[in-house]
Amino acid sequence: MLQLVLTGLATTAGLMFVAWLLSLALRNVGIVDVFWGLAIAGAGGTWLLLQADAGPRGALALLLAVLWAARLALHILWRNWGKPEDRRYRVIRARNEPNFSFKSLYLVFALQALLAWLVAMPLLGTALSGARPLGPFDLIGALLWFAGFLLQATADAQLARFQQRPDADRAVMNRGVWRYSRHPNYFGEFLMWWGIWVIAAAGGAWWTIFGPLLISFFLLKVSGVALTEKDIASRRPEYQDYIRRTSAFVPLPPR
Repeated sequence: MLQLVLTGLATTAGLMFVAWLLSLALRNVGIVDVFWGLAIAGAGGTWLLLQADAGPRGALALLLAVLWAARLALHILWRNWGKPEDRRYRVIRARNEPNFSFKSLYLVFALQALLAWLVAMPLLGTALSGARPLGPFDLIGALLWFAGFLLQATADAQLARFQQRPDADRAVMNRGVWRYSRHPNYFGEFLMWWGIWVIAAAGGAWWTIFGPLLISFFLLKVSGVALTEKDIASRRPEYQDYIRRTSAFVPLPPR
């Protein structure tokens, strides 16, 4: 069991090491965002391959994780192609010069490898569930995941169209699903990982709840809502009014 768990960590660490090497060539550590989902799905794939008696629940959960990771990686790669390093990483770089390129191996990539391993734990739980047949809770989990996937994909597509506007750097995106939540893409991710956990719990792996709890904490308090809104109102004057009218996370009718 311990060897299986640590093999997943080795997988996320290996993928993030490749990402770090690419960041040296590109001079851009933002490539870590592309590899984030791939590392989580990679750990799940490793566990499923090594677990000889993994059944349909493990295959279902891995399929959902791979679809999430592939779409997210392609979206981030397309969004960032040809653009300078993301503002978040420029701040970290300025704070840790000189030699940030090498410091980023542990400040950014090793940390992301560890977090990806922890978030992926529901996938380990499904791989360990054996050949137990799928049931109604697996269906509920899959439906939650599908709702989150559809919401995140829709939000990303709408935001991408908005960002093509000439005034996109000053205006506020408040149409489509963004009319009901200031961060519908993050809420979609929240739904997907709680859906995968419901599938894991249906196979007895309720103990993996710290995976979706961890990603929920980061979405709400660290790298998601909190970081995005830290200074956005100073760059977009209409954002304060948007805050007053619109739910921060869960889609709700505008106030």
